[in-house]
Amino acid sequence: MRITDLFKEKVKAFSLTRNNSEAWYKIKLFDLYIIKKFLGTYIFSIILLLAIVVMFDINEKLDAILTAPWKETVFDYFMNFLPYFANQFSPLFTFIAVIFFTSKLADNSEIIAMLSSGISFKRLLIPYMVSAAIIASVSFVLSAYVIPQANIKRIAYFNKYVKNKRVDYGSNIQLMVSPGVVAYMSRYDNKTKTGYRFSLEKFEDKVMVSRLTAQSVKYDTLNRWVLHDYSIREFHDLREKISHGSKRDTIINLEPKDFLIANNDQDMLTIPQLRTYIDRQKSRGVANIKKFEIELHKRYAMTAAAFILTVIGMTLSSKKVKGGMGLNIGIGLLLSFSYILFTTITSTFAVSGYTSPMVAMWIPNAVYIIIAIYLYRRASL
Repeated sequence: MRITDLFKEKVKAFSLTRNNSEAWYKIKLFDLYIIKKFLGTYIFSIILLLAIVVMFDINEKLDAILTAPWKETVFDYFMNFLPYFANQFSPLFTFIAVIFFTSKLADNSEIIAMLSSGISFKRLLIPYMVSAAIIASVSFVLSAYVIPQANIKRIAYFNKYVKNKRVDYGSNIQLMVSPGVVAYMSRYDNKTKTGYRFSLEKFEDKVMVSRLTAQSVKYDTLNRWVLHDYSIREFHDLREKISHGSKRDTIINLEPKDFLIANNDQDMLTIPQLRTYIDRQKSRGVANIKKFEIELHKRYAMTAAAFILTVIGMTLSSKKVKGGMGLNIGIGLLLSFSYILFTTITSTFAVSGYTSPMVAMWIPNAVYIIIAIYLYRRASL
């Protein structure tokens, strides 16, 4: 049954209950109709675009795919790549879905039937926002907790068979491991887990109280380091105590991931892990954490974008236009891609230090909220 026929049957009952606040906001048949259309079109657009993406990705990485075992390609790469890609562009899929099915409703005069039956434009927006809330909630849970764990296998496959982007070496490494304790290594090799010309200096009231040096230091696990050819100097007023040794196990609040930072490390951390890592690195005076802060705020901003783009898409396509559905879809694609481009541009502002990562990630949302309010007021007249 089309929704126009549905409204002819329900308009009388609806008009009797429209002044009742509980009945007004209660999920009705047309709400379920719109939610079903919204989510169905959203899923269909994801499947369609992912099929295209897979073909391009296979063509681009054909040499690596032919080299790698097929089980790793399917289960370690594609089974983790597809959810990652779909979630990254979830706002785009949301916008396209809204534009497509709302334009179709308007073209079939179903939007007109809804409004003429006594439903306000504001009330009509409710099932859209319910659908957006479902998409945003699922997208946030995936980006915050599920996909980062899946990215570990995906990135490991990429580094092994496509292009190694791991950072396995570091030089002139210096950072604060705890308040008043500074570590230094002239060079670190992550393949052998070994650092060279290591020193650990402890200060109290800006005065050095001890200094540990070692020719080499090897990372074991859980902050456990093994010192080789070490010496310890302890300063007590004008006295100095020196001790030497060939090997010593010690616990240092330091891990290789604290100073060997690759471009995609932030993709493998959940939101709690991102917060912990950022706070830990800030306390150590590490400056190279902009990408981690951007990723943290991006996950929240992208979740909010589902609501903003839903409002824009619905208001743009709720009325018939001479160009038909194609014109609405064209405008929708232009706006959605401009949103993604805008987000990319503002993220470079944060990396360059022109603004904070949080501001950079929320600037596009702020701009598009203004656009959404303008379009909503115009459409509801």
